[in-house]
Amino acid sequence: MAQGVLHSPFFCVILKESTNSQHFMRKIEQQMNNAISNCKDWKSGNTEVVNCNGESFVYLHGNHIATLGDDFVRIFDGGWRSNTTKSRLNAIINGFCNAFTDGVFQKDFVWYVNDGGVQHQFVNGYEFQGA
Repeated sequence: MAQGVLHSPFFCVILKESTNSQHFMRKIEQQMNNAISNCKDWKSGNTEVVNCNGESFVYLHGNHIATLGDDFVRIFDGGWRSNTTKSRLNAIINGFCNAFTDGVFQKDFVWYVNDGGVQHQFVNGYEFQGA
């Protein structure tokens, strides 16, 4: 497992970053996670990371899809339940939550969240605690 450090004027937090063979992480998703880990504002193509007051905000096509803080990851669909949105969310979850028990998936056109191996229907603002 690689380690990332989240820096801000107020605190420094070590974030775990893991790899999961079940989710192929695209180069843009690796860069996104690096920006989050390093508290850097970053933009490439349709994906953007903005850091403000110790939190990282992730946008896809200008739509807010995630907020990361020192002990949580909060996810949103940004109004679009697309494969790209799901891929970005899973890259964030794999990088900053438990890559083996947490994630977003779709079954019969309905989105779900796995949190600690427990399945929930996806809702905007779902929060992984202790991430």
